[in-house]
Amino acid sequence: MRLGINLGYWGAGMDGDNLAVAQEADRLGYDVCWAAEAYGSDAPTVLSWVAAQTERIDVGSAILQIPARQPAMTAMTAATLDSLSGGRFRLGLGVSGPQVSEGWYGVKFDKPLARTREYVEIVRKAMSRERLSYEGEHWTLPLPDGPGKPIKLTVHPQREHIPLYIAAIGPKNLEQTGEIADGALLIFPSADHIEDTALRHIRAGREKAGLTMEGFDVCPTLPLAVGDDVAGLADMFRPYTALYVGGMGSRKQNFYNQLAQRMGYEKEAAEIQDKYLGGDKAGAAAAVPHTLIDQTALLGPVERIADRMQSYAAAGVTTLTLAPAGFTLDERIGALRAGTEALERAGLA
Repeated sequence: MRLGINLGYWGAGMDGDNLAVAQEADRLGYDVCWAAEAYGSDAPTVLSWVAAQTERIDVGSAILQIPARQPAMTAMTAATLDSLSGGRFRLGLGVSGPQVSEGWYGVKFDKPLARTREYVEIVRKAMSRERLSYEGEHWTLPLPDGPGKPIKLTVHPQREHIPLYIAAIGPKNLEQTGEIADGALLIFPSADHIEDTALRHIRAGREKAGLTMEGFDVCPTLPLAVGDDVAGLADMFRPYTALYVGGMGSRKQNFYNQLAQRMGYEKEAAEIQDKYLGGDKAGAAAAVPHTLIDQTALLGPVERIADRMQSYAAAGVTTLTLAPAGFTLDERIGALRAGTEALERAGLA
């Protein structure tokens, strides 16, 4: 099992530290460094900055938001980043959510599965450097009855095939991801539940495409905090979990809330959402069960983290992405080093 890191969103107050964390991960042999975007920092700028100041580690978008860019623009960005990084770019895509899609980008959040499928088809076609023409429900290239003509990408990516990942949570999205992508970006993964909540759906998509799980990258992100006080470490992530389960999306369309329900936290997920949407963020954080945090993060001493890593590897995870927590750079660097030590103790390095 490989290790990655996730820097999250740039501009959260630890930007200088984030670069140092990425450089230390590069030195330690981590496989990939992911960066996110929502409605603040964009991922490509951050990834180009990191790639320019690292040597070996891959850089990946987790995610580039589909509503934010036309697919041909995404293909241009991917090809450019892959070329500039010396073949180290991984393209992660996702539909975002209705509030960001419609409120920030002005793009209707409808038919996300069909839109994702068409988007991936166009991106792959453009990156193959064949002349781009496409007829779909959401995109038609070139536009009919106009001056446009099929043209092809002028930039040569470093590699013929840039790995393409999709961030997926719901069963249908997970199945389609298995069918059309090279990897899945997962959030709030529990080793105890990942087969039922994710892998069986991905596997069904692979089978639909006549493929196996061989070569498919199952890539969940987990917060990492090292120490002896597991309960205290878990409390650090209460606001984070409450934000996603309670407030990320509308009451009817919160994919993270639905995931928590599928993990057996129906009552708790409803309470967290009620409190969060009612303006009681502290109450929502307090309502998050300790077990939910502990199941979806790596917490405790190195020995405990090594045991958990073995569970994820046995469940089918191929790249474990860590979000190292800490109040200082030294604490975050220490968590990174503990991650590699735990991987070695688990016999997975």
